[in-house]
Amino acid sequence: MLNAQRQDQINYLNIGLMFISMIAAFIMPFEVFLFAYAFLGPLHYLTEISWLHDRKYFSTGKYDFIILLGVGCLLGYSDIAHTYKFHSSFTEMFFELNLGDKLMLLAFTSSLLFVLVKNIFIKAVLIVILFGFIDGWFAPNYVNAMGEEVFKPNYTTFALTSLLPTLFHVYLFTGLFMLFGALKSRSKTGLLSVLCFVLVPFVLIYVLPNTTFFQISEYGKESYFADGKGFYNLNFQILREFNLVDMPTIAGYTDIYDRPYVDPKKSLPVIFYSTPGILLMRFIAFAYLYHYLNWFSKTEVIRWHKVPKVRFIAVIAIWISACIVYLIDYGLGLTFLFFLSFTHVLLEFPLNMMSIVGIGKESIAIAKGGFSKP
Repeated sequence: MLNAQRQDQINYLNIGLMFISMIAAFIMPFEVFLFAYAFLGPLHYLTEISWLHDRKYFSTGKYDFIILLGVGCLLGYSDIAHTYKFHSSFTEMFFELNLGDKLMLLAFTSSLLFVLVKNIFIKAVLIVILFGFIDGWFAPNYVNAMGEEVFKPNYTTFALTSLLPTLFHVYLFTGLFMLFGALKSRSKTGLLSVLCFVLVPFVLIYVLPNTTFFQISEYGKESYFADGKGFYNLNFQILREFNLVDMPTIAGYTDIYDRPYVDPKKSLPVIFYSTPGILLMRFIAFAYLYHYLNWFSKTEVIRWHKVPKVRFIAVIAIWISACIVYLIDYGLGLTFLFFLSFTHVLLEFPLNMMSIVGIGKESIAIAKGGFSKP
């Protein structure tokens, strides 16, 4: 257990890392994200999965993680099938029934059971009930002009499918983990770091909103789009779903929801050069870069590096290989690292739930006994 002085030093270090991440996101948001995601991301995935494994994924059941891993395998397979356009009756059913979104949400909600419920039979029954509810929630709810019954997402379902494994993971859950740690240790500097973490996005959005220090490079544009496999799709979805900017539409064409059709490729100038597009990218770049730096800065606290030497060497070897793939072809790296990236998000869900439950418990304890450490 670290003493209070050492905890304060780590918290001040993290505030400094927030400032560095914020400045980097201001200056070159797209390139900063591409660098962080390709070269810091894989090392984070590998070391965190290793750390979670040694702590039994913060679950009450020895084999609970297999459900999360299974969902990761299915989502990874469906992504590769979609990317390389090889389809079978299974993949067609997978996409037609929208199983990807349903299974991810099932993994997230089931993680609360993994943290709170010990009895395996009770967990199994509740998981079946949860899936029934989720399946009904995502049932077709709209008949389009072609007469097709489709599921039309709303803001809530969009957030729980598109934002949950991306921005919620790197920003919201990082903030909750920091808050839980600060409350548990009764650290005032920990709470200060959480406050700074909350304030940074406002600085990124409201300070110099119309100023671009460096426009995105040609390499940045190619890598961010990556022949349609890139991360640009998140920006595209957020800008469109929340009506943050007018997207270029193609007259006479509509999508499956009868909305004016937007060609994602033709929306790239909006993503790369519009004020809303750049401000959104500032936040994304900050959230991802600091998410990784926060993890590596807390080596002394969470001790993710304390693993068998053979495993540590394997982690380093896989990380170097991943970096090489990204250097050769960024789109190829995104495709082959998708499983690792997404699976580490899924396996972290019980920890996220534990943080939420822990914040509640610590808040009650503080309300009853004050902020002094018990």
